[in-house]
Amino acid sequence: MKSSAAVLAALLALTFTGAPAVSAAPVAQVSRTELLQRAETWLTAHNGGQVPYSMESYWTDGYRQDCSGFVSMAAKLPNANPRGGPNTVALASGAYTEPVAIADLRPGDLFIDPVDEPGDDFRHVVVFERWTKDDRSEYLAYEQRGGHGTDHRPLTYGLEPGSRYQPHRLRNVTG
Repeated sequence: MKSSAAVLAALLALTFTGAPAVSAAPVAQVSRTELLQRAETWLTAHNGGQVPYSMESYWTDGYRQDCSGFVSMAAKLPNANPRGGPNTVALASGAYTEPVAIADLRPGDLFIDPVDEPGDDFRHVVVFERWTKDDRSEYLAYEQRGGHGTDHRPLTYGLEPGSRYQPHRLRNVTG
């Protein structure tokens, strides 16, 4: 009888507190400075030019040559499973990032649009570096974009009313 009570107590504890959390594989830590330096490397990694954009190709470091592969490389996220690094939808999940307020953005944070609706642009992610205007109406970012490759330019993604781009902070970034 005592053992049935113990089993029942354990089941009730799981019911009310949830199952124990299972830890994911460890992810390398990266500082904000190092993340931005790593992003910058793809501007000249292709014989002095930017890494070309491709959703199917992998750069010499094993990361996909698309926006999420680029961010995964810069952030030192694993690139073996899935091959090439997590995709944009995964980057927007709690496994890799957490939402932050625009007012709290720091270098190395991300703007992510994880939505893919018919007729709309596809999903995209960029690395925030810094504000370019005092009124925070534009920021400098690194991105890997179709038809161009790696870029470092002023953007407004996520700043327009109703934008699907949302600010996120990578969980493995330090500092």
